Amino acid sequence: MTSTLQPAVTTEAERRPGRWLALSVLVLAVLLVAVDATVLGLATPYISEDLNPSGTQLLWIGDVYSFVIAGLLVSMGSLGDRIGRKRILLGGATVFGAISVLNAYATTPELMILARALLGVAGATLMPATLALIRNLFHDPRERSLAVGIWGATASAGTAVGPIVGGFLLGHFWWGSVFLINLPVMVVLVLVGIKTLPESRNPSPGPWDLISVVLSLVGMIGVVYAVKEAATHGFTPATLVVGLLGAAALYGFVHRQLTMPTPLLDMRLFRKRGFSGAVLADLLTVLGMSGLVFFLSQYLQLVQGRRPFEAGLAELPAAVGAVAAGLVAGRAARRFSVRAVVSGGLGAIGLALAVLTTLGQSTGYPVLGAALLVVGVGAGFSFTVTADVILSSVPKDQAGAASAVSETAYELGAALGIALLGSIVTGVYRDFTGPAGTPEAAHESLGAAVETATTLPAHTSAELLAAARDSFVHGLHLASGAGAAVLLATATAAWFLLKDQKLESTG
Repeated sequence: MTSTLQPAVTTEAERRPGRWLALSVLVLAVLLVAVDATVLGLATPYISEDLNPSGTQLLWIGDVYSFVIAGLLVSMGSLGDRIGRKRILLGGATVFGAISVLNAYATTPELMILARALLGVAGATLMPATLALIRNLFHDPRERSLAVGIWGATASAGTAVGPIVGGFLLGHFWWGSVFLINLPVMVVLVLVGIKTLPESRNPSPGPWDLISVVLSLVGMIGVVYAVKEAATHGFTPATLVVGLLGAAALYGFVHRQLTMPTPLLDMRLFRKRGFSGAVLADLLTVLGMSGLVFFLSQYLQLVQGRRPFEAGLAELPAAVGAVAAGLVAGRAARRFSVRAVVSGGLGAIGLALAVLTTLGQSTGYPVLGAALLVVGVGAGFSFTVTADVILSSVPKDQAGAASAVSETAYELGAALGIALLGSIVTGVYRDFTGPAGTPEAAHESLGAAVETATTLPAHTSAELLAAARDSFVHGLHLASGAGAAVLLATATAAWFLLKDQKLESTG
């Protein structure tokens, strides 16, 4: 039935001149989320200095956004399918801008963690809606591949724009200003989106099941929290209880979806090898990369002594590589194969992360810049093609829920990566041996050590900084090595899981 209707729909889409302008609104939403994610890493040393969080609180500031967004993405994607993707996108963008103000003016670590959690609630509405609207705007497979490439390239560009703009703001204003840059983007998005975005929804969606929403949220947060706590403090009875509660909730969610006539998420999608392989590749890729990404800005600023704007420019090659690769990824996957492009991209990232295990306090920029460029190219190829595979695997009516699965894998990977690989860095760092009289606070984070050093005599200060930086870099080596192993294993798995998978062709 779909194939009978497809040519007429495609012709109608080709006659709609506003679809590319509508795409520009969608990529603004992506830019909003990408910029927010990157400026946090850049601002972390300043947040540490001003709010004085503990090492655990600092990790929570970094990953609570991912916890909440991972728990709500499927529910919000399904809600968009029901009430309208345009409505949920524009509403979520408005709330996202308002909560950004709360982030900017947070005065305690606890308030900052709360603000990041609330931002996760708003952020959960944005990404699934953008991909689902692309699925409904672009019916021609090659046009959709290009649109998905532009979507992914914008996310990568945001990772470059965020540090550069954020670095400029941090050089002239207080750290809260990096969150306020969301406001003008949000205003343009809403005003232009009202005029250009077409509304789309599932014509017969069924009820939005609140029990499934709660099970999804409790399950995701419970499991990710337990992994984070176990990685940081080891297994405790409380951690085990929370983890089991989360696992039970996820089991209940899956069971409920399989028995409901109109589920929030059609679990039968995972029977498709291409769909499940693409989702798994996204999750493991982000897991392997995220610990490094979270700590890279701290390495550039607190270890190598770069100013925020310079640190932002130093991360630019990754974004440039991702943008360039994302724009040609669809064409490459059709010319060669889906599995060759995805596995090749993931393998390249793994090798680049392996190179980063050689970083030292005084490593020259060419080594770091080249490695980041390779990471960007590999990510641009793999993420763009897996997003295209996921979108083309489902009917248009389920685009929101399927897009949410893709984004859930991304956010869950980020949360687990920061929890696991971040805990490696933090755990190794805390064990450094400083000079006699080193305050305990210096062991909480590298930012705290740098701040503490300003209060000590010159000789003691230099000795403390040398020991703290050396320990931090050692932790970074271990995290990069673990990330490299994960990426190379994922590249191998993708080669088999994506066998015979092809992108749709026109006609």
